[in-house]
Amino acid sequence: MNAFNVEDLIGCYRRGVFPMADARHDQRIFLVDPAHRGVLPLNRFHVSRRLARTVRADRFEIRIDTAFDDVVVQCAAPRPGRPETWINEPIQHLYGELFRRGLAHSVEAWSQDRLVGGLYGVALGAAFFGESMFSNERDASKVALTHLVARLIVGGFDLLDTQFITEHLAAFGALEIPRGEYLKRLRAALKGNGDFGRLPFYTGGAAAMQAISQAS
Repeated sequence: MNAFNVEDLIGCYRRGVFPMADARHDQRIFLVDPAHRGVLPLNRFHVSRRLARTVRADRFEIRIDTAFDDVVVQCAAPRPGRPETWINEPIQHLYGELFRRGLAHSVEAWSQDRLVGGLYGVALGAAFFGESMFSNERDASKVALTHLVARLIVGGFDLLDTQFITEHLAAFGALEIPRGEYLKRLRAALKGNGDFGRLPFYTGGAAAMQAISQAS
């Protein structure tokens, strides 16, 4: 798939498939169309009391789109129990191009001017496709996810696609739905017009939690 370009990537998202690689240094890309899809309903996002306190305390400074490439690199880095990654160099390049087009975003957790956690994903219409997250300090990625959900709620998004379900995501209320149901939700969301920047890019934890509580 050497000719696979950013327009192909956008088309993949619009028809409900997404790219992966077998390993970081494997230059090949393959497309994934799972029979069941992970989604995180925005109106049932669950934040534990302990995490809510952490979010409100602004333990991390949350920044938006200030270090997109660094977030992708961190997401691709090997971790304990996960020596390999599905993010290879061609995929990294494609998402960087999406970012430059304003279609990909990062939510970053900073501590004393160090990037310690975050996530990135793709926004099309009123759908947001979460791609990957990382955490180098406890709760950093969880706080970033909480801020992402608040931003999507305020921005009028209808769908948060998590691709797969993990125990981590299930604790926030993520669930698995059949491909047909996912495609129905995707088609509806693509007709919408989510605004990722409606919430100010520097928003504190109290405001983020207020947005979530009003939607639930």
